[in-house]
Amino acid sequence: MTSLNQKIIRTRVKICGITSVEAAHDVCSAGADSIGLVFYEKSPRNVSIDQAKLICDSLPPFVTCVGLFLNPSEDFVNTVLQDVKLDLLQFHGIESADFCNSFPRPYIKAIGMEGISSEDEFAEITKQYTNAKGFLVDSHATGKAGGTGKTFDWKNVPQTQEKPIILAGGLNPENVADALQQLNLYGVDLSSGVESQPGIKDPEKVKKLMNEVYRVQCSKH
Repeated sequence: MTSLNQKIIRTRVKICGITSVEAAHDVCSAGADSIGLVFYEKSPRNVSIDQAKLICDSLPPFVTCVGLFLNPSEDFVNTVLQDVKLDLLQFHGIESADFCNSFPRPYIKAIGMEGISSEDEFAEITKQYTNAKGFLVDSHATGKAGGTGKTFDWKNVPQTQEKPIILAGGLNPENVADALQQLNLYGVDLSSGVESQPGIKDPEKVKKLMNEVYRVQCSKH
């Protein structure tokens, strides 16, 4: 079967770690397809349920709102879902497939690429999550928090997976073009690479990022 990643006309862009309505509007205006809200209290990008509701409710049509969780309790995820109109869940920890499947939302699973050096190793992990809508590959170790701002060897990004692959980890306006030119990706996910400080998105960096995505994608087609 042909990988969905090989059919993409334009790579989707998610900006994660949005902490304000203003930042959400800035990234949407720049052309981002999706925003991410972090529900992990140890993160500098953590948002309260009340703030997340304000941000999510303010989004324009056709922008997806993703909730990021790291080893949460079932009760906490359900509490968030009661008030925040999330379109998609993103699990970054060691959550089991049964846990990820237990909520009334589709999900993507983050895979820490530290220590993974082959597609076979990657497949051993991902085959557990048969209902995942896609897999986000990041530079951290499995089960650890992302948002480190560090890249990893992109040669290890799987290119024959049937499900969408989203690249994260150390991406910024300066290197996103290299990633898009080297890899067939469904999406890219950025956070610290478009910030002026942790949790504060820089509108100019976001615009530069999107300009680079459009430049590369237009030159490829």
